[in-house]
Amino acid sequence: MPPYENRYWWSNDGVRLHYRDYPGPNTRPPLLCLPGLTRNARDYDALARRLSPAWRVITVDLRGRGDSGYAKDPMSYVPLTYVQDIEGLLAELGVERYVAIGTSLGGIVTMLLAGTARATLAGVVLNDVGPEIMPEGLSRIRGYVGKSNTWPTWLHAARAVAEANESVYPAFQLEDWLAMAKRLYRLNSAGRIVLDYDMKIAEPFRVPGNEAGPDMWRALDGLRAVPTLVLRGATSDVFAASVADRMAGVLEQGELVTIPAIGHAPTLDEPEAIAAIDRLLARIVPEPAAG
Repeated sequence: MPPYENRYWWSNDGVRLHYRDYPGPNTRPPLLCLPGLTRNARDYDALARRLSPAWRVITVDLRGRGDSGYAKDPMSYVPLTYVQDIEGLLAELGVERYVAIGTSLGGIVTMLLAGTARATLAGVVLNDVGPEIMPEGLSRIRGYVGKSNTWPTWLHAARAVAEANESVYPAFQLEDWLAMAKRLYRLNSAGRIVLDYDMKIAEPFRVPGNEAGPDMWRALDGLRAVPTLVLRGATSDVFAASVADRMAGVLEQGELVTIPAIGHAPTLDEPEAIAAIDRLLARIVPEPAAG
């Protein structure tokens, strides 16, 4: 049996959404893990297994990814809709305080959540993302998102992942690439290995000016007094060192940690990331006693 339960909730526009619920005590706020653009709840399995059952860990499949349903309207694949989806989940679970762990797009959603209901955030991890995205990283993302490939075996898929990401994770070995492929891909009904997301998530990128979005520096203000860990891959082409430094100056309870020899984005099982996450969680105040 896996150490989690597969659970579901419904979005405002009728999309059935999925999350994994790793059990933990109700004396601490749960950890809510939000993945990157083309990723899913499986990215957080190692972290969740490490931290549960000391913490309840909820790892989410955003709409159009993993075991969540695909949206009828591809223009709903935008951060503000993801925020509404997550707010619906929190309301359904009755969660009043939580720790958000957001990688890339998940970090953007986290910053926007801070702007809507900052009092509910007990702590935050922003993994290789900030209020500004480097143009070269955005260009690279646009170059691959929404482009479908299929593979006959997991080894073929792993080799493809390695070719695309060898500069991001230079120390990875074959077993690491296989593990990453099994997080990124799924086996379809025809027995082929395919990417595990709706190719239409790329459509909002094609709308001129749509990349501007909300003012994320203003959104970051919602985290000013919240215990926050900012992780940055040392060779990231998405998250500039200058932006990370500026964030460190804004966040009154922030810690900036750079993961050496890693690009976009750290996997959160690097020793530096593990130690930093544990430091953040040690600062989280337990839930008030009932009654």
